[in-house]
Amino acid sequence: MTAPSPRLVLATHNQGKLRELRELLRGQVPGLDVDTQVVDAGAVDAPDVRETGVTFEANALLKAHAVAEATGLPAIADDSGLSVDVLGGAPGIFSARWSGSHGDDAANLALLLAQLSDVPAEHRGGAFICAAALALPDGSETVELGRLEGTVLEVPRGEGGFGYDPILQPVGQDRSCAELDSGEKNAISHRGQAFRALMPHLVEVLQAG
Repeated sequence: MTAPSPRLVLATHNQGKLRELRELLRGQVPGLDVDTQVVDAGAVDAPDVRETGVTFEANALLKAHAVAEATGLPAIADDSGLSVDVLGGAPGIFSARWSGSHGDDAANLALLLAQLSDVPAEHRGGAFICAAALALPDGSETVELGRLEGTVLEVPRGEGGFGYDPILQPVGQDRSCAELDSGEKNAISHRGQAFRALMPHLVEVLQAG
């Protein structure tokens, strides 16, 4: 028996994001098997897209449109990062390459913590921000935003998640994002907020198809 054909492409090669987004979608779209029909860009040979936008929204849309055009399938993309108050919103859209090497989480964390080494706790406010975009092959688009406020910790804590999760402690929590289990994190995360806001549009598209 052959696997069902993909119905939705997540414009990412990041397996952590793919796991998170599959869990967010699970059970939300009638008839959609997220494990076989929600795939990443690599599974359908979608192109890598340069993030040349200057906002999270612009980058998410660039990626979603490129993948939708290349595959002929609805595509979801997100762009997200950490915004630190005392750095004027940086690393922001440069979060994944803050240390100069894209996706080197350890180096990014080390550099950011070094930059904040003399900043006291009361001034270490920050937030994870996510823009989630849905693009269709006909060129139509929808974008939603999510934001998770917190405090940037002095040292990383926790083994879960990815990226800057070990150093952001959400408001109202005594643990970092990396110390939360996946259910707890998805319930409050910036990505969870953005994708839940996007869900009605996605359900409508998939039901129509």
